[in-house]
Amino acid sequence: MSPYPTIDGVLLVDKAEGMTSHDVVAVARRQLGTKKIGHCGTLDPIATGLLLLTINRGTKVQDLLMSEDKEYAGTFVLGISTDTQDREGEIIQKRPVPPLDEDQIRAAFDKFRGDFYQLPPMVSAKKHGGVPLYKLAREGKVVEREPRLVHVYRYTIDRIELPEIDFSVLCSKGFYVRTYAHDIGEVLGCGAHLKSLRRTKSGRFDVQNAITVDEIKNATREDLFKRMLSLPEVSRMRGA
Repeated sequence: MSPYPTIDGVLLVDKAEGMTSHDVVAVARRQLGTKKIGHCGTLDPIATGLLLLTINRGTKVQDLLMSEDKEYAGTFVLGISTDTQDREGEIIQKRPVPPLDEDQIRAAFDKFRGDFYQLPPMVSAKKHGGVPLYKLAREGKVVEREPRLVHVYRYTIDRIELPEIDFSVLCSKGFYVRTYAHDIGEVLGCGAHLKSLRRTKSGRFDVQNAITVDEIKNATREDLFKRMLSLPEVSRMRGA
């Protein structure tokens, strides 16, 4: 029998680059001494930022937490398209970047505001016939994907230094920021891929209140218990 009490709740983690979301869960399981840990909303290895870990009975609110809006900040590069829509992929097309001004770039962003349909990328965790698309993509297969309705509440263009553009976006669940960058690049006529991405918010939760993966590795269980949000705290923060 474990000498530690069973702790239920949510831990806000600032995911490091180069890790999968599952890697973060594995670190937390080891440090907390519990197997029952899930995460809300996969972050690709190139992405950093807010990952919500649900622990023990916290896993019961996982679907609720995953359904909330997310906020991201990122950079995309014009002129190069890849098969994954981010910098990890193989280059499939290079095109010259025209001398775009801010009005032209803003007009392209404006095409992806409010409700619109997004085609999930082949390299994604979305399943087709029970198999993740990325596994089919590795076999060189391309399957029919169902476009999904997504929503962008607001965006900002933070830096234009062609071929790079820094941006932030507040969007609905199930939104692919890689595809957003790719699609804006297509509207601009030169293609684009995502260079970097950071999730800054998920619902009412902010990455500023998160613990880093290195801090988790060096923390005692008691330290981690103190950093966790209890289920009543989570409920209050959500306004439930």
